[in-house]
Amino acid sequence: MKKIDLPLILDVLFYTACAWFVSVGILRYARVSLPISLLCASLIALSAGGGAFLILFLRRRKRALGRMERQRKDALMLHMALEKERKVEELLMEALRRDGKDAAYGEDGPVSEGAPLCALFSMEPASADAIASLLRDRGGPFTLACNTLSPEAIKLAHSFEINIMDGDEIYELFERTKTTPETLICGKIPRKNRRAVLKRIVSKKNARPFFTCGLFLLAMSLFSIFPLYYLISGCVLVFCALTIRMVGYA
Repeated sequence: MKKIDLPLILDVLFYTACAWFVSVGILRYARVSLPISLLCASLIALSAGGGAFLILFLRRRKRALGRMERQRKDALMLHMALEKERKVEELLMEALRRDGKDAAYGEDGPVSEGAPLCALFSMEPASADAIASLLRDRGGPFTLACNTLSPEAIKLAHSFEINIMDGDEIYELFERTKTTPETLICGKIPRKNRRAVLKRIVSKKNARPFFTCGLFLLAMSLFSIFPLYYLISGCVLVFCALTIRMVGYA
């Protein structure tokens, strides 16, 4: 069963309710009869809610896809950093061959498009010292497959005309050729449980925004055509702010 996007539903309901109250207030201020005001306000609120749903849904889906891409890329890079060097070379060679590149094993190791291929995956950006060590061993231009490089390492690589395949390019290569390993080392990224989410919601630092919004709504009740809504909402937010401040997590 697909998980219900509760924040999206709450946002849509909020915008719909705001549109309804504002529409009723404007129509009643214009001395439109109550039945017609309610009917027109309901149609306007439904239209506003539908538009808000489409905009928010597309925006959230785009962010979710980007977040999933980053998670898959990070999982692949972690796998390459923890996997044995020989296995990493085999994965790269297979991906390059499926992409139509000339990749094979030579006397000194893997070769891609006539240039030696070096794999340098690490948990942190590869340093200039690591590049210098490879230059001492290889003694000439080569292709470097890595997760990411430090600024100094990038300058050194460009100085010696080293072709860099960074994490983004390697991830796109594996996805394009469908050679991403089915089982990744530490491939499962832990998700936040409900306790962690609740702890974040009732954090004491959230008391100030609740309190500010509550005071603003109470102040708006002095000038609104329908003060009851602002009074109830403002009191609820102020009460939530006081509760979070007293019993919330530091």
